[in-house]
Amino acid sequence: MTDHAHDLACVRDATDRLLRAVARLDNASLAEPSRLPGWTRGHVLAHLARNADALVNALEGRPMYASAAARDADIEDGAARPLDVQLADLRESADRFRAAGDAPADWTRTVELRNGVTDAAARLPFRRWAEVELHHVDLGAGYELEDVPAEFLERETGFLTQRFSGNPDVPATRITDGTRTWDTGRAADEPEVTVSGPAAELVGWLAGRRDGSRLTARGGALPKLPPL
Repeated sequence: MTDHAHDLACVRDATDRLLRAVARLDNASLAEPSRLPGWTRGHVLAHLARNADALVNALEGRPMYASAAARDADIEDGAARPLDVQLADLRESADRFRAAGDAPADWTRTVELRNGVTDAAARLPFRRWAEVELHHVDLGAGYELEDVPAEFLERETGFLTQRFSGNPDVPATRITDGTRTWDTGRAADEPEVTVSGPAAELVGWLAGRRDGSRLTARGGALPKLPPL
């Protein structure tokens, strides 16, 4: 069972790490490329702020975004803002998400996300935690997947393998960090390939942040994963 209160606390800790890191940047560095193709660091920060507000919308029964075009426009419009404005927006949007998470609610209810996706309300704090951790890494400002909490790596591996589970374009794949195992890909009695490696490398590959060159594939080639 998902412990939303625990995950909300993890979001707060991850956000504090992010804010401290962003405060060490300057205006010029915000205009530099992030690790996400086509996005500067400013784009990443604008997205993080708007994602917090979008998840508040979902928790309160509203559409996450007015439209896909509006989402993209908000990120583009916010990307070039100076550091002090970006930081204030990150803090204030994080506070709004915290307030929504602290409000009395039925956490077993189903909420609607983007593109018709639905999920239990209790899982939204973890989704926000993933946004903060992965995009902190995407800034390319000294925070790596090896720096994120081990609990997050384990749970994000489970989340992403579940996301690819049943996908006919992904071979039946067993994933292991040497201690735990997860199965993903198309249905099969036995895995077609087993992928092993450190937890950070597994998450990097599953999340499209690393090419998997430091992983070991047995039984076949390293599967090519669809974009998230």
